[in-house]
Amino acid sequence: MQNDNTLTSKELTDITGNDFSQAYEQFLKQGDFISLTRQFEQGFAQTGRDNQLSFNVKKAKVSILDTGILLVEPENSTTSVKPSKSIVISSAIHGNETAPIEIVQQLISDIVAQNIQVKHRTLFIMGNPVAMNIAKRFQTENLNRLFCGKHKDIAPCFEKDRAEKLETYVSDFFNAGTDSSDSDVTNYHYDLHTAIRNSKHEKFAIYPYQGDKPWDKEQLSFMAACGVNTILFGHGPTGTFSYYSSANFAAHAFTVELGKVRPFGENNMANFSAMTEKLTALICDEELLLNSFDNKDFNLYTALGDITKVSDNFKLFIDDAASNFTDYPVDTLLSTDTGEEYRTTQPGESIVFPNAKVGNGQRAVLMVVPTTLS
Repeated sequence: MQNDNTLTSKELTDITGNDFSQAYEQFLKQGDFISLTRQFEQGFAQTGRDNQLSFNVKKAKVSILDTGILLVEPENSTTSVKPSKSIVISSAIHGNETAPIEIVQQLISDIVAQNIQVKHRTLFIMGNPVAMNIAKRFQTENLNRLFCGKHKDIAPCFEKDRAEKLETYVSDFFNAGTDSSDSDVTNYHYDLHTAIRNSKHEKFAIYPYQGDKPWDKEQLSFMAACGVNTILFGHGPTGTFSYYSSANFAAHAFTVELGKVRPFGENNMANFSAMTEKLTALICDEELLLNSFDNKDFNLYTALGDITKVSDNFKLFIDDAASNFTDYPVDTLLSTDTGEEYRTTQPGESIVFPNAKVGNGQRAVLMVVPTTLS
């Protein structure tokens, strides 16, 4: 592998310190972005854009902007394809969800080894390295509820600072894509996760609330090609990472759940081959062979609303072993709280993300029902 314009050891030491210099040089040799990110969980100091950690690969420039943040920019003058897409692929918003981290690692290692040629601007993210290192969803606050400025409402902690930084990196990325291209640029954000509990449908995606905009059927077909044919349509604004990109930059965005949480090294990566292959094809501008949308090829759900934990008296009558998308007969009692109860009201009413251990004022269960698209 030949990386041009790599900073010298002395320049690296001037920017980051000697420890990072050694780790960065190891990354250039092996492409192990997970190790680099985990080793410097709190970030590292840089001294401006001129001193970004950058190197060249196949007709593209790779820049490390911060711990867990890697930008790939194709060289417009050396490719026949004018970049018309700005793509964010994020993982580790919850630190113990390791399969998405390993998918991002595979993409980055293929780029660093020059096995693939990236033809569209792409921003890779490993979101919560502190949580990665303690093998937990988060250290203090659930990072995936802190976007769209909601981080401003909580006490100082790592997740508060990280949410603000991630918003800034994504905003700068999408804005630069618009400014630097003569043609229309389409934005994308695929935020990869795995779920705490089992699911009736192993892989599923949450399509963020679109307001008056229609659901994009081509994007649904792309999800199906990635091996994800269960879609949950969002019912309102949220503080999730994918909603941030969708609401602020009109990005095609999804929160993608790829199975159940497992420790590093215990994921069967063959189970995610379709996702990895289609994301590779997207960033490399390879042909995407997508089937036309058909309702019968999907399990589609619309959100009814949340069961919210109001007080410490909250009780949730859902078995700990119950899978996501388990449905209950009409008039089933699912929860009680101070002066309140929740009973199912519609046929096929199902649970997603049940968790009685959330804080007061937070969602304990998302309630959904089957639907179709016209």
